[in-house]
Amino acid sequence: MFHAKIYIHKIKNMKKEIIRVVLLGIFLVSGCIKSNAQSFNRAVQTLENFEPTIPHPEQDQSVLNKLKDIEKKTGKKPNIVWLVVDDMGYGDPGCYGGGAAVGAATPNIDKLAAEGLKLTSCYSQQTCTPTRSAILTGRLPIRTGLTRPILAGDNITKNPWEDELSLPKILSDNGYYTLLTGKWHIGEAEGMRPHDVGFDEYYGYYPAQKEITQGIDSRRFPDLVLNEQLMKAFETIRPANHLTHGFKGGKTEALEEIKTLQDMGRADHNLTDFTIAKIKELANSDKPFFIEHCFMKVHADNHDNPDYPGLSTSKYQYKNAIVEVDMHIGRIVKVLEEAGVLENTFVFITSDNGPQMDAWPDGGYTPFRGAKGTTFEGGVRVPGIAYWKGVISPGRQSDDVFDLMDLFGTSLTLAGVSKDKLPKDRYYDFIDQSGFLFNDEGKSNREAVYFWWGSELMAVRVREYKEHVKIIIPQAPHMWIDYATIQDVGLAPWLFNLYIDPKEEMPVGHRRNAWLASLGAQLKSHAATFKKYPPKNIGL
Repeated sequence: MFHAKIYIHKIKNMKKEIIRVVLLGIFLVSGCIKSNAQSFNRAVQTLENFEPTIPHPEQDQSVLNKLKDIEKKTGKKPNIVWLVVDDMGYGDPGCYGGGAAVGAATPNIDKLAAEGLKLTSCYSQQTCTPTRSAILTGRLPIRTGLTRPILAGDNITKNPWEDELSLPKILSDNGYYTLLTGKWHIGEAEGMRPHDVGFDEYYGYYPAQKEITQGIDSRRFPDLVLNEQLMKAFETIRPANHLTHGFKGGKTEALEEIKTLQDMGRADHNLTDFTIAKIKELANSDKPFFIEHCFMKVHADNHDNPDYPGLSTSKYQYKNAIVEVDMHIGRIVKVLEEAGVLENTFVFITSDNGPQMDAWPDGGYTPFRGAKGTTFEGGVRVPGIAYWKGVISPGRQSDDVFDLMDLFGTSLTLAGVSKDKLPKDRYYDFIDQSGFLFNDEGKSNREAVYFWWGSELMAVRVREYKEHVKIIIPQAPHMWIDYATIQDVGLAPWLFNLYIDPKEEMPVGHRRNAWLASLGAQLKSHAATFKKYPPKNIGL
């Protein structure tokens, strides 16, 4: 289990090595940030248990005034819709350099990016469960214990959700109808399901596609599916392979079972049909709604919908999945418009992590180093598109940093909930980014993004600089998960200027950069938050 004191000790040792080699005493000031570092770090901590923010009082007040006017006009708080694609790479959508150019056109995603705000430094966690838990709790996975997916055969020691306060619960308690459609992957046991942790309704599948189809795909998993003895053993640990419909405080139904690969191929269409039906229903309600629609695709293993196979120019199943997801995003936005609620709905499109290159060619593309499972840019920099007709001006683009956890804080503001109402006994890592997203000249309120792998503090990004204290190195091409190792960086942290080296290939700390010590102090300050607010261990 991670212990904050141990980690702070490690960082101190790392700094001592740097002192010996190059920095000649800079870190001897008890970890203090000197005056130049203070001006480098623009963030201010206003509450002890919240991540420091860059103050932009005018833009934040401007948004509050704007939201007040919108509510006066519409008579209710704005709707919130998150569209989360599974394992989509930064370079997959056309607006991020992919699309038709790589055999999988994404006209709907591209249109929303052109008519909204395209974020080019939007960050997730490095795998799905950490990201999905972080955006719903506003807390880093190391704090909640949800540091990796709960897999078949895992026996966790405690329910991580038992003492967490989720965004859907907060929104539901403040007048929203909250729905999660699609993939969950943050616990299947009673007490850990979406409708147990705050969602009013859930309609979807608990695990990822591959975890469902590995029990029926004899071509890809012949040693399991065609081995009667192993299949009997697998049945004792296999995740739920059926569509689930659950209600907060009510019944939970197991609906259609995934029995064939064709069933799996049709799943996203059926899930989108459900979300569309709910939007039509909820649009006529007095309540605003929060919908998190989580696609099953494009997580490997991808299988074509048999009703429209070969959708993409490429014809490869991953590319077909990208085109299908884009089609469904278009369908969802269209029904928001037809239902008359598009101008009162904040839509955010993203991916839960970088592409899973281990599954290539059933995996996406990133122009950056690394992939899913790593804290290099390829694993954690994802598409992020903010769209709100009439509120977010068309054609905006920003490279200011944004963490997907910031959706938590932004949603609180949209719902009129002050962060002062949150529990004081835990640390929150989100930032309210409403002033950034909803002002034409908005600037990010976030100074730093911290990257973890399990219980290991790996890296930090501040401005265009990123410093690694640990790295993940594959031992074979594409093997960023199954055949990779975590390594210490050696004599000094690896510091990259992402504006001149987005592929993180040429460290510049001692040759072309003055901020090595400043970023080291930033990491130390972050690690120190775990002393008063210890991380949770659930046995993963």
